Amino acid sequence: MNNKFEALQDEDSGSGSEEAKENSVPSYKDVVPGPGEHPLQYTYCIWYSKKQPGRAQDAASFEKNMNVIGTFCSVEQFWKIYSHMIRVNEMAGHSDIHVFKGGIKPLWEDKANRLGGKWIVRLRKGLVARCWENLILAMLGEQFMVGDEVCGAVISIRFQEDIISIWNRTAGDEQVTSRIRDTLRRVLNLPPNTVMEYKTHNESLKDKSSFRNTDIFTR
Repeated sequence: MNNKFEALQDEDSGSGSEEAKENSVPSYKDVVPGPGEHPLQYTYCIWYSKKQPGRAQDAASFEKNMNVIGTFCSVEQFWKIYSHMIRVNEMAGHSDIHVFKGGIKPLWEDKANRLGGKWIVRLRKGLVARCWENLILAMLGEQFMVGDEVCGAVISIRFQEDIISIWNRTAGDEQVTSRIRDTLRRVLNLPPNTVMEYKTHNESLKDKSSFRNTDIFTR
């Protein structure tokens, strides 16, 4: 696994075959808690992707560009992986880290995601490290209290801003989406007037964008 972490810390590293990358991280189905470890409710996979500059990216190339860099199912396994990863505030360019439940790909078309959507919070530069860690710990600790509705979380590093989002299965369940929104505001310690945006994955499929044409909420 260490080779994957080194590749993540060196974002320009492109060495190694796709097969070698795939085989360097165990399947989420093979990950079990070690002796004395504190198991999480779900197994999670951490994915990394980076858009190549100047290239248009369709769905197929986006998926091909994603790599699983670690899998974990206990508190101890999470911290072991997380401590080897580059800090999100040190990442550059058009990069994304996705932390999703095992068996769910961070794609709009995935069967767990296709009827869902995501809450979006845009952050000015300098805030992302604290907010991202708080979000991940809240998700792993089941603080959202919506059963298996939460699919995963994404941090998107962009040139002018950083964007945090949390994905859920059922966009049409207002009670669920409201609870996720309120919990997200609490765990990120956002001011009451913070603009939060929600976008269904169906809309993303239509306009081929994660963040354009969102529904905005300020309450």
